[in-house]
Amino acid sequence: MTKYVFVTGGVVSSLGKGIAAASLGALLESRGLKVTMIKMDPYLNVDPGTMSPFQHGEVFVTEDGAETDLDLGHYERFINARMHKHNNFTTGQIYDSVLRKERRGEYLGKTVQVIPHITNEIQEFISRGARVGQPDEAEVAIVEVGGTVGDIESLPFLEAIRQLSLKLGRRNTCFVHLTLVPFISTAGELKTKPTQHSVQKLREIGIQPNALLCRADRPIPEEEKDKISLFSNVPREAVISVWDVASIYRIPRMLSEQGLDALICDELGLQTRPCDLRVWDDLVDRLEHPASKVRIAMVGKYVDLTESYKSLTEALVHAGMHTRSKVAIEYIDSESLEKNGTSSLEGFDAILVPGGFGRRGVEGKIAAIRYAREHRIPYLGICLGMQLAVIEFARHKAGLAQANSTEFDPKASEPMIALITEWKTADGRIEQRTESSDLGGTMRLGAQQCPIVLGTLAQRIYGDSVNERHRHRYEVNNLLRPKVEAAGLVVSAQTPHEQLAEIIELPQSDHPWFMGVQFHPEFTSTPRAGHPLFISYIQAAIAQSQGAVKRAALA
Repeated sequence: MTKYVFVTGGVVSSLGKGIAAASLGALLESRGLKVTMIKMDPYLNVDPGTMSPFQHGEVFVTEDGAETDLDLGHYERFINARMHKHNNFTTGQIYDSVLRKERRGEYLGKTVQVIPHITNEIQEFISRGARVGQPDEAEVAIVEVGGTVGDIESLPFLEAIRQLSLKLGRRNTCFVHLTLVPFISTAGELKTKPTQHSVQKLREIGIQPNALLCRADRPIPEEEKDKISLFSNVPREAVISVWDVASIYRIPRMLSEQGLDALICDELGLQTRPCDLRVWDDLVDRLEHPASKVRIAMVGKYVDLTESYKSLTEALVHAGMHTRSKVAIEYIDSESLEKNGTSSLEGFDAILVPGGFGRRGVEGKIAAIRYAREHRIPYLGICLGMQLAVIEFARHKAGLAQANSTEFDPKASEPMIALITEWKTADGRIEQRTESSDLGGTMRLGAQQCPIVLGTLAQRIYGDSVNERHRHRYEVNNLLRPKVEAAGLVVSAQTPHEQLAEIIELPQSDHPWFMGVQFHPEFTSTPRAGHPLFISYIQAAIAQSQGAVKRAALA
């Protein structure tokens, strides 16, 4: 039977509960246990797919096409299990499921209430999330409860896991609580009172934590740990200090040295081998002792909230580990390029335009792509970044001066990027398209495999086929594609049935490294394995940096 570790948070959000839970998963996995993870989000949205990145951060896409919380990205980076749509659910999904059952008469006319109907549904979703997508049943499921203790939105989830712990018994469940121990500079000391009150609130609900993860900007002294233990009714050895570190990949070692994994295994009655963290130690060593440094310009419109590009920035860090290089990512606001020109891109070793939606900042991104192409700087475009690379090439190399996307201009005379539903032929021309007030089209989500053209850069990176995750609506217009291909743009991968462009590139005779991909490769990058596309990109950036040094020396 699967055993459960419930991870809750208190005082404030954004303390790193997801990373802490994922790090615990890595520790248990290193002991030989089969681990899976679940995230419960207390908001009423059905999923984060339509939420603003400024509010929610990145939307992580699973292999089966679910739009989920960004914490699932942390889970996949720290443990080997792949996440699926049932590993993340929201209050909106719970209420939707209960109301559908009520309408079908499954409650036999009973009054539907939060207890027991909502809490029972949450428990069913937890149980399903621990099973689905696993070839065999996980030994441990780590369940993260979103939000903080005391939030009215989180109460049904907390009540559900309290009930579940009673049903399963103490040897099958345990609770880990993450809380803040702030340093008050005017007093010159750490304050434990917020943690005391947070645990008190949790105990009022009926949950006694088995371990406390105490977040602070510095290691917590023994005296404060003793105080927290005394007032929180948690054993002294179960008060774990979690301080700020330069890399999240240091956290598994930090937690293990304080005995968290041994404590959890003891609480759950699990007999395992000692944890083996050599792979994490090696990764941290690679990260902290690079042989080279590269500067990457990431040109986007969410630069004020880097959580919007979390998987992407981590994928670049992973590639840095595997190339022994320090990857310095600098965020460039694409709107500033529209106003001030591209002079701010000088001195970078590579340029990257990530995915996104909407027309704001688009012309700045196109200017950055043109700069990368004309100055022979390694370029990677992801999703929208690929589409804009096609538009830039169409405008400046293929004679399609009005090339655009119908996402930005529904009446574009040369719709180089469009919805598939907008493609109609009449004597080789584009017919008038039907305008729509909604988002339009169907989102292409999840993993899709396609063959790669032999002899291309894409083939040298991926081999003969590629299987990556998607999240987009608009596609390269196949009716105008022959014009950009005739001008020298290479479509090195396309879907096997609809022939939709998946990878575009420039021949290496024209450019040392220029590629756009319609999918999101960052979702499958892990620190242990890296990702071949990002590793190749960083290798090109290293070559660019070394070439710039040589040119400067000759000058």
